Amino acid sequence: MSLWAGREDPEPDSLRWHQVITPVRPDSAPGAALVGFASDAGVARNQGRVGAAEGPRAIRRALAPLAWHRSAPMFDSGDVSCHGNDDLEAAQQRLAERIASLLTRGHLPLVLGGGHEVAFGSWSGLARHFGAQGEARPRIGIVNLDAHFDLRDPTHVRSSGTPFAQIAAECHARDWPFRYACLGVSRASNTRALFTRARELNVLVREDHEIDALRLDAIVRELQRFMARCDHLYLSIDLDVLPAAEAPGVSGPATRGVPLALIEPLLEAVRDSGKLRLADVAELNPSFDIDGRTAKAAARLIHRLTLDT
Repeated sequence: MSLWAGREDPEPDSLRWHQVITPVRPDSAPGAALVGFASDAGVARNQGRVGAAEGPRAIRRALAPLAWHRSAPMFDSGDVSCHGNDDLEAAQQRLAERIASLLTRGHLPLVLGGGHEVAFGSWSGLARHFGAQGEARPRIGIVNLDAHFDLRDPTHVRSSGTPFAQIAAECHARDWPFRYACLGVSRASNTRALFTRARELNVLVREDHEIDALRLDAIVRELQRFMARCDHLYLSIDLDVLPAAEAPGVSGPATRGVPLALIEPLLEAVRDSGKLRLADVAELNPSFDIDGRTAKAAARLIHRLTLDT
């Protein structure tokens, strides 16, 4: 909790995040709960730029001074840490347990990464929760704002590039529908094999160059039709979906990307659906973050996602 510090304004009704957020407790009223996933093991396995394990701390620092506009409570449930590359699978399961516990207590978990290997741990927590609730065949829609599909073959190496392929395999094993939308994909950064895999899995795909001001409303409507066929939503935001000028501190900076101004309406459509159960923000690497731009972008996205007034 020492990271939650900052200025305090003398005017009434001028609270900031650091003045409101509290540690989550077993008897806490339902609200949103931050969970850090301090890991870059998946990035290392994927031969990316390591350093994302420090991402949760940087996002908290960027959130601390933001103005408070919520009526529901906000909690911090601490970090799940990955201790070396060989600890990744166990760390993902620890994260899944933390998320399932928060969901059972009525919270909306907001996971701060960490590499995008966080996604398999996030989804596993959601699956564990629905399994415990006896929901036989939940229709979970995954909305991933990302320059990459992260559908690489996990047979030999599980990494930050494989989580949604792992989720697809888990859905197949459980006889659950796999519903996946990936928005902001860079064709230059995804092989033909990955596009083929996405078609085989019936993924809703919109490439980075397709998301512009003229087509945004149509894409939002398309996303709303996708969400209408789902009972629950899991939102994953890989910060490398943003242009490198807006998000330099990521594992793989985008050459083009989708500007924050166009990402926010997509995020807001998910938020306003009434079906959001879980969200995570991945790939913040403070080691390469110029002037804290990426951390500030992550904090703004979380701020927009959690607005309820």
